[in-house]
This record gives sequence, structure tokens and C-alpha cells, in this order.
Amino acid sequence: MDTDFHQILLAYWERFLFVVPKLLIALVLLAIGLFLAGRLSALFSRRLHRRSADPLLADFLTQISRWVLSLIALLVALNVLGFSGVVGSLLGAAGVSAFIVGFAFKDIAENFLAGAILAFNRPFHIDDTVQIKDLVGHVVALNLRTTLVRSFDGKHISLPNSMVLKEPLTNYTRDGDLRSDFLLTVELGADATPDQPTHIILNYLKTVPEVHTGAKAPYVNLEKAALTTVDLRVYFWGDSDDYRRGVLQLKSRLMQEVKQELVGAGFQVPALAG
Repeated sequence: MDTDFHQILLAYWERFLFVVPKLLIALVLLAIGLFLAGRLSALFSRRLHRRSADPLLADFLTQISRWVLSLIALLVALNVLGFSGVVGSLLGAAGVSAFIVGFAFKDIAENFLAGAILAFNRPFHIDDTVQIKDLVGHVVALNLRTTLVRSFDGKHISLPNSMVLKEPLTNYTRDGDLRSDFLLTVELGADATPDQPTHIILNYLKTVPEVHTGAKAPYVNLEKAALTTVDLRVYFWGDSDDYRRGVLQLKSRLMQEVKQELVGAGFQVPALAG
């Protein structure tokens, strides 16, 4: 009995000694392959960023190249270990599909494909201000599985690419300008007409450098007229590259300054709303 156990241990030891050199070679090749994958993807990234005007697509393609090169290094290591049959099945179309579904799971594969569509369709660029459902923030990065968005209060939120692709997406900064509006209620005097506060508002807005003129000049609509008051909605265009300053803060400032102009002209403004 002891002799049989000793022979079994000896057989396992001989197999271990036979596998060790291959294992060491495979580990060395895998380490070299991963190192080269990092260096080559970094070189690829620098060239892409120099030649491409879209850093979002460049970053996404860089991530894909790093994963592809790392996968090649893994397949080479498996081949050295003698798993040529496994490598051959993975390289086949059915094998690759089974590998993606079995190893990465369905949601990961779905998010990866959604990320590829987003990278090539480019509904947004880095630093664009977007709204997805109730979330509004700046696009920070598009990764293989997630889209990273930084909200205005500094939170970094990772959204699954499949959700970003499926949900309605509003891009506030793509065209570089955006129309905003606000509503104010103006009390008219005995002889005043809605045209008078309207002229005061438009004349003031023409003096604000941040407000666009020409084809996108501001205008005022009369939305409601009561016995002594009128509701005027003021529309104006501003730069949206910096959404917080060019849209939100500009709107807040104009609401206050327009009210001051009307009060200075003798009108009362009992209500003001965005």
C-alpha cells in the first residue's frame, strides 16, 4: 500500500516537473505580452490623439486595442501550456461567441457593443453637458462597459453603456449655443401697454455681450394679460460650451437685471420664474 502511494506521489511529482518549465515560460510570455500590450496601446493612443479630432473615439479604440493585445498574449501562453485545442476553439467563430457570453456574461457583452456604437456615432464628446433621465452632468470618459459622467455637484457616476444608448439623451453643448427663457409678471400703470416693458427688456438685452444678436436675437412673448398685469416670457440665446456659466448663471443674472431695469423704469415685478 505504501509502495503504491509512493508511486502515485512520484508520478505526480514527475508531471509537476514536466509542467513547471512550460508554466514558467508561459508566465514570462504572458508578462511580456501584457507589457507590450500596454506600450503598444499607449503608442497607438498618442498617434490617434494627434490625428483624430475626437478624443472620445481615440480613447475607446485605445481600450479595445489594449484588450485585444492582452487576449493575444493570453492565447499564446495557453498554447505554450499545451492547450492548443482550447486556443483553436476560442479562435473559431463559435468559440469566440461562447467565450464572450460565457466569460464576460450577457450584460458585459451588451455594454461593450453599446459602447462601440456610442464611440462611432458620437452623440456626445468629452466635457459635453448631457442629460440622461434625471441626471445632468459633464461627460468624463467612455469606457468599454460604462460612460462616466460628473454631475454639477461633483459626483462621478458610471452609467452602463446600454442604458446610455437606449435612453433619450439630451446634449446641451453640442452646437455651442442654447436658447433659454424665463417668465416675469409685470404690473402695468394706468396708461402703460405691454409694448413698453417689452421694449425696455429688449433694449437692455442688446447691451449684454453674452446674449446673441442677429438671427438669434432675443425676443419677448406675451403669454397672459390680466386687468393690471401681463406675463411676459423672455427668450434669449447664449453660449453653451460652458453650460453652467453660459446658460445657468447667465439666465440667473439676466432675471435679476431685467427686473431691476423694469423697476427702475417705474414698473412693479411681483413674480419672476425660470
